[in-house]
Amino acid sequence: MDAAEEIFVLNKRVRLLQPAGGFRTSLDSVMLAAACPARKDDHVLDMGAGVGGATFCLFMRIDCAVTGIEIHPDYEELAQQNIVLNQAQDKVSFVQADIRRYKAEFAFDHVICNPPYFEAGGHSKSPDPLRAQALGHQDEQMSVKDWVDAGFRNLRSGGSLTLIHQASMTDDIIQALGRRFGAVEIIPLWPRQGVAAKRIIIRARKDRQTPCTVHPGLVLHQGDSGYTPETEGILRDMQPLT
Repeated sequence: MDAAEEIFVLNKRVRLLQPAGGFRTSLDSVMLAAACPARKDDHVLDMGAGVGGATFCLFMRIDCAVTGIEIHPDYEELAQQNIVLNQAQDKVSFVQADIRRYKAEFAFDHVICNPPYFEAGGHSKSPDPLRAQALGHQDEQMSVKDWVDAGFRNLRSGGSLTLIHQASMTDDIIQALGRRFGAVEIIPLWPRQGVAAKRIIIRARKDRQTPCTVHPGLVLHQGDSGYTPETEGILRDMQPLT
């Protein structure tokens, strides 16, 4: 593994060690955590947790318990170190496992995930193995449905699944949710006013039948002058994304 570097998010409330030459913790992790409807007494599963970007943002905002699942040992090792950096020993834990085979001994209240954005064979693979695995599936048989299936398997009835993905994957995600989930909420993330969304957040509830809702979404940037006030509220002040 390359040497680790330390970064800060949520206005320096969260400290993260990450590989200097690998996949970088991004705004997506903060947005995913902000969109999870967890409360303090809930237990959340973060699938594909990496070094814990979304995990620690969620923990810092709500002070809830979070279990992270990460397949790559180098990321999982850094995630363990990040527990100490963020003084989360009593609430946060990580397990090295493949989400397709992971089944907890209990059902979680909520599941969050940031699946790789590129299906295997659909993009040019990065020469860096860590970044390649984070951006796109190495296994030709793995798809976004595997992530939804894993979420369903580990959720209690009525629990929520929240994921962030490319907007172009919306129909695939909805199809993967099927009739197992309801109360589906679609939250577009607009790069700027009047520009098509590149990312979407989708929330859904296990075993619910409530119809789908499309939210107005969040405009991330205001022209060339930085983030919108609403985005700043999430990134700096730990506001939820509703």
